[in-house]
Amino acid sequence: MKIRALSIEGAYEITPVVLGDPRGNFAELYKEDVFTAEIGHPLRIAQINTSTSARDVVRGVHWADVPPGQAKYVTCQRGALVDFVIDLRVGSPTFGQWESVLLDAVEKKAVYISEGLGHGFRALQDDTSIHYLCSTPYNPQREYVIHPLDPQLNIDWGVADPVLSARDGNAPSLANVKADGRLPDYKACLAFRDSLKV
Repeated sequence: MKIRALSIEGAYEITPVVLGDPRGNFAELYKEDVFTAEIGHPLRIAQINTSTSARDVVRGVHWADVPPGQAKYVTCQRGALVDFVIDLRVGSPTFGQWESVLLDAVEKKAVYISEGLGHGFRALQDDTSIHYLCSTPYNPQREYVIHPLDPQLNIDWGVADPVLSARDGNAPSLANVKADGRLPDYKACLAFRDSLKV
């Protein structure tokens, strides 16, 4: 597998080698030694989530308090989606910026999103299934959301009228969340990640 750092520090695209023959295919989606050498620590898995979405469903923008935050290793098991990483860390040189990666069941790419970064995705096909390997369990008291269509974020989801959950559709703006002091601090996120290094 190959790991490529994205333009937002702490976010990575993982591309496995997919081997195929008339029977089907095989790919190593995660190798601890390769991952640890690039990221600096192994992937801690405390919870595995899966969701299925119809075409043009947008989920996000979600993140968790740091520490401990919730790092995510995201893969697409069926269909296709565009996965988005949003820098919500106050003090980061890329604060408010985003980057996207196409994930599908053919190339079997993954995205690793470290603690403090925002996450969202848009399903490109009906019955798109996504898996998240999460570093910490879900904790609703420490999880937050920003409206995915917030003009300040200016995320190009690629769809004019996305399908949103009630929670995402009623979420506050980036400015409101920042004013409330709920956004993660860049230096605190880096310090926490340093504490995970082997």
